[in-house]
Amino acid sequence: MGSIRELKLLIWVSFVLNLVCISVAFDPVDKYLIDCGSSTDTPVDGIGNFSADNSNSVKISTPQTIFANTPSNSIPSSVDASALYQTARILTGPSSYTFSIRQPGRHWVRLYFFPFVYQDYDMKTASFNVSTRELVLLQNYQLRNASAVVKEFSVLSSDTLVLMFTPSINSFAFVNAIEVISVPDNLITEDARTINPVGTYNGLPNKTLETVYRVNMGAPSVAPSNDTLGRAWIPDETFLLNKNLAKSVNFSGQIQYSAGVTPDIAPDIVYATATEMNNVNISNGNFNVTWEFPVDASFSYLTRMHFCDIVSPALNELYFNVYINGWLVERPLDLSILTTNTLAAPYYTDFIVGVTDGSGKIRVSIGPSPVAQVPNAIMNGLEIMRIKDNGGALLQQTSSKKSVGVIVGAVVGAVAAIVFAAFFFLFCRRRKLQRPYSKTWVPFSVIGGNSHTSGSKFSSGTTSTTLSGQNLGFRFPFVALQEATNDFDENWVIGVGGFGKVYKGELKDGTKVAVKRGNPRSQQGITEFRTEIEMLSKFRHRHLVSLIGYCDERNEMILVYEYMENGTLKNHLYGSDLPSLSWKQRLEICIGSARGLHYLHTGSAKAVIHRDVKSANILLDENLMAKVADFGLSKAGPELDQTHVSTAVKGSFGYLDPEYFRRQQLTEKSDVYSFGVVLLEVLCARPVIDPTLPREMVNIAEWAMKWQKKGQLSQIVDPHLSGQIRSDSLRKFGDTIEKCLADYGVDRPSMGDVLWNLEYALQLQETVVPSDLDGDSVNQIDKFSQRVNSISHVESVTVQRQEMSSVEDLSGVSMSRVFSQLVKAEGR
Repeated sequence: MGSIRELKLLIWVSFVLNLVCISVAFDPVDKYLIDCGSSTDTPVDGIGNFSADNSNSVKISTPQTIFANTPSNSIPSSVDASALYQTARILTGPSSYTFSIRQPGRHWVRLYFFPFVYQDYDMKTASFNVSTRELVLLQNYQLRNASAVVKEFSVLSSDTLVLMFTPSINSFAFVNAIEVISVPDNLITEDARTINPVGTYNGLPNKTLETVYRVNMGAPSVAPSNDTLGRAWIPDETFLLNKNLAKSVNFSGQIQYSAGVTPDIAPDIVYATATEMNNVNISNGNFNVTWEFPVDASFSYLTRMHFCDIVSPALNELYFNVYINGWLVERPLDLSILTTNTLAAPYYTDFIVGVTDGSGKIRVSIGPSPVAQVPNAIMNGLEIMRIKDNGGALLQQTSSKKSVGVIVGAVVGAVAAIVFAAFFFLFCRRRKLQRPYSKTWVPFSVIGGNSHTSGSKFSSGTTSTTLSGQNLGFRFPFVALQEATNDFDENWVIGVGGFGKVYKGELKDGTKVAVKRGNPRSQQGITEFRTEIEMLSKFRHRHLVSLIGYCDERNEMILVYEYMENGTLKNHLYGSDLPSLSWKQRLEICIGSARGLHYLHTGSAKAVIHRDVKSANILLDENLMAKVADFGLSKAGPELDQTHVSTAVKGSFGYLDPEYFRRQQLTEKSDVYSFGVVLLEVLCARPVIDPTLPREMVNIAEWAMKWQKKGQLSQIVDPHLSGQIRSDSLRKFGDTIEKCLADYGVDRPSMGDVLWNLEYALQLQETVVPSDLDGDSVNQIDKFSQRVNSISHVESVTVQRQEMSSVEDLSGVSMSRVFSQLVKAEGR
């Protein structure tokens, strides 16, 4: 009986907390409602009482203003708050409204405009700027073809907020009404994610936002009076690309708000309605519902999507994908888990979106996920807000005297800047002469008349290169690196590869570095040296090793990297006395590596294929965070109208893509195959090729896939992991490997899909999930990703096939998988 009473008490407390959360509406500390041009107060239903702007509640600075009014019957009856549009204040010169702010922070600024004709002033011809002290809100704003308009901004304010109206030359400004209202602190947080590259956007709470679209899916408009924060929501129908693919749904029950999502995020009516996939009379349920929104492509946008499962009869039945501009951003979205197993519970997610495809549009899509038994997808609401950087230039019309003053000031400032630059240059030059060495950003070129050959596969020679004039990195003097490595002391060697030896070093400022010195007889010469510098000078990512600089003096080829305290992933798996990694640590390392590779494939206008993915090229810092290294063999991917790059076979023995080996056709999926082999190393903790083992075990990929296909991958797991791996996590991990190792690239997932599956494997390891997610359906990887990668690729080139003598040395080994490996067994 006691346990039943406790359960009832918990339910009652939860119910009361939910009621409190719902019923306590936000009470703004600052709330200014101004009816501009009016001599009396104007009440507006659901919003409040708008004060006449000649009252004492706000300070107005205007050289000349005109109170304008228009008959009420001239305003369309469909216009909300029509009473506010009957009057306007016409501003013939620079003017300002100053509001005293009691609670510094984020505030709504809503500007009401309705252009009508008053005496000689046709407000449709008005052109003006509206700005705060920090930035321009509206620039050269006109309403030639507009009816009533409300422009909404979310701005940051301290003790005062000044709104300045500045007419353009030979024009005037006007405004019908102004709102300045406090915004809840939790409305805009740091949780926004970026899409390309995948990451987190920092500093969003410090940005000014302009509302471009606020859409209520599957329902009519929502008036400000029905929103706790006075926001207006418009229907989504006009933005749907194919209305036949969508249908509206509504919910009559109680929305289950939580502490994280309150009606201040979005009101009941938004979460209680939705647009859903329409499967009626459509034989193929594999389609997306898409909305399209025209935007100014020169800005980035905060895109907030609202979801609430009001269509499922039970938990864990709705799984769907979400796309923005063709990028898969949620796959699959499982609202049951995200809302802690509660139906009709709101959830929202923020993304920062740029428009780089030239379309000038943001496209948002929802579609079915392969893990769902019944294809379906929903969306309840969407907000798109333009991000405005504080500190932007203010455009103000000035008098001729002020203009002369500005010009004189600019000239004086320019002269002062030139004098300062000259002194700074001389100072830096003197400092440089005094220092034993310095790191300077200069073009790569050959010093002292020596140069590297580009015609021989060896690094010695005197043929000039084509690298002169390219800004490729920090150049170190050779003597500086001699000093840093104790004259390249053999006791300081921390690694050896095909390019040469890697030394631990320390610069004069105490920076620890890894110094890779090229071997003069290495088959990896100037081309790889240059590629490494070019790639790492261009890319910066937390999961890519950072290049600090290089040295090309005395016919040397030396690269200087950030020092990775824990060495290579390979050394932590086998061949050393290092402690064994836990399963969670291994999963996190795999996820970090996948993030780095995914960034290479999608993080720039041209995709980059690493071409030498292996455990020896995954480095670990002091916190065991993984970083992908060694980009000497990297190559730009194919053009958009091509499927591959034709090139000679290069890579490392045991990791090479079989399709690439057979056809000499390189794609991003070649990296995916190599990464699948790395995943097997992580799982089994053994070399990828071990000729000392029985024939059927020599090649890790061939051997492990036999066990995987029998459903017995657990039989070959590293013994150190015994009892650590949950069966669901292992199954997901094994299925991911199997897809990566498909013989044909078209059957392999993208690196983004691999990343998602690894993160899900980690989730399965750490979280108890519902049993119906335990089947094969959740362990699938799409054969074809629907992500549209906005990339372009390099021109195809045909290169002669490399000699494969080293592969012939292993002719007695099972060649059905070994076939695909490169000449150098020791790697790079």
